[in-house]
Amino acid sequence: MMWYAIMAQDVPDSLPLRLIARPAHLKRLQALQDEGRLLLAGPFPAIDSIDPGPAGFSGSLIVAEFSNLEAATTWANADPFVSAGVYQNVIVKPFRKTLPL
Repeated sequence: MMWYAIMAQDVPDSLPLRLIARPAHLKRLQALQDEGRLLLAGPFPAIDSIDPGPAGFSGSLIVAEFSNLEAATTWANADPFVSAGVYQNVIVKPFRKTLPL
């Protein structure tokens, strides 16, 4: 098993689409967490604020453990945010956690 960074960029004005697909998106992340495979996950606020309100978000970062790059990419492409049209592109890369120990 290895860590993979899943970096997604939202389409413009994605907030309404995010709100619809969010419960299913979070359910998948919770499953990874329950399996001990989630290092971190969260969105990028579209403005410099922890709560961007109607400005919404510009994308997401997920770092999770998968058996290989193909498995990570398959998982990422099956995300509800992909099928709902929230993400305009998704990049998956191997990630080596160095710190904290």
